[in-house]
Amino acid sequence: MADNDLGSLLGGLLGAGPGGGQDGAPGGIDVLGTLLRSLTDGQGGAGNPLGGLMDLLAKSGLADQARSWIGTGENEPVSGEQVARALPADTLHEVAARSGVSPEQAADRIAEHLPRAVDRLTPGGELPRSGASLADLIRQQSL
Repeated sequence: MADNDLGSLLGGLLGAGPGGGQDGAPGGIDVLGTLLRSLTDGQGGAGNPLGGLMDLLAKSGLADQARSWIGTGENEPVSGEQVARALPADTLHEVAARSGVSPEQAADRIAEHLPRAVDRLTPGGELPRSGASLADLIRQQSL
């Protein structure tokens, strides 16, 4: 699936058009779609992009925030700086390059959109099982 298609799916998921964030910042949804897609590249699409991302965040000291997005309570915020520290530098640079923004902008947009996206993709308070693509997850939730 092309990054633009994934951005469109995420845009629908979050109630924004593709590339449009709640604050009107272009590329917010596309950046998030690109991130999740890049996390599954090299896994043949068989990995769980949310699970991989949650593992990265947990190992970087953001386990409490990540659990709050999956759980049914309030979503704890995360900053762009925290996202930048949690992601491998090459992944963040790749996401930024594919999205046409700086790594700092990419991290800020991921921080803005990620909590709500994860929350919406985990309505039962649990990560989806491995093997489902992100597009499958979105469709399964009828979002």
